[in-house]
Amino acid sequence: MDARFPLFERLRLPVIGAPMFLLSGPELVIAQCKAGVIGSFPSLNARPTSQLDEWLHQIREELSAWDQGHPDTPAAPFAVNLIVHASNNRLEEDMDMCARHQVPIVITSLGAREDVNTTVHSWGGVTLHDVIHDRFARKAIEKGATGLIAVATGAGGHAGTVSPFALVQEIRQWFDGPLALSGAIANGRSILAARALGADVAYIGSAFIATEESRAVPAYKQCITDSHASDIIYSNLFTGVHGNYLRASIEAAGLDPDNLPQSDPTKMNFGSGGNQAAKAWKDIWGAGQGVGAIDHIETVADLVARFIREYEEGKAAL
Repeated sequence: MDARFPLFERLRLPVIGAPMFLLSGPELVIAQCKAGVIGSFPSLNARPTSQLDEWLHQIREELSAWDQGHPDTPAAPFAVNLIVHASNNRLEEDMDMCARHQVPIVITSLGAREDVNTTVHSWGGVTLHDVIHDRFARKAIEKGATGLIAVATGAGGHAGTVSPFALVQEIRQWFDGPLALSGAIANGRSILAARALGADVAYIGSAFIATEESRAVPAYKQCITDSHASDIIYSNLFTGVHGNYLRASIEAAGLDPDNLPQSDPTKMNFGSGGNQAAKAWKDIWGAGQGVGAIDHIETVADLVARFIREYEEGKAAL
């Protein structure tokens, strides 16, 4: 595909598979990269920390073998997501592991940090920081992030409330670097729309939950295919930060989705805190408002192939 940035030159479709806590493992990342989109996973999914070394070794080995056997369709690059919030007591160890494996893309979340950006750039990597407001976007670039991920309303997991139109417009008034857009993107035409808005790539999570390579349990995958935008609940109860979750999983936990209490934002927990945080994400299923466009479970290869067809059909219809 045509790309303004070297980061995206090897993509067959302008997409980053979003890193999903507990759900993204090496199987999903490798399948995404082979299909021609950027695959990613949160470093915290590899438990204990030593497993991160194993996962990165596996990803690099399998993608290298793919490239040797498929020189005309090389794999897309992969990314590791690091939570840079103070609650993550693994950050230094995970950074060291990313440096050892020369991870090409590091996605940072929950607080931009200049030292993290500088370190990643020192080995030739790039950093993409996710933001929900223009103000946060400016801070991330001031602190050295290579590019941005605009997390608009309707995105799965931790999400903002700003329209994708408004968020991309404001960012593009002053920033011309790499920009991804997240928020209810679940088919090829939506990917094309993200590009038309001014984003370089779409950032997609929920659609990849309902794939064979995802680590989601079967009931979670089925819930994705059965749900609609009206089944998404926005709450800060589970981590201290507002996010979007599937109504059915909240009800299954014995809670009333329409009357959830507010959480104390000073007690934020994003998964680095161990079993309690992991249990919350295991029982309460994150998803975005794009679930209404997802009606069956398929392989990553089939999903991306369908996205490509829909993307090209959308371009032809313009």
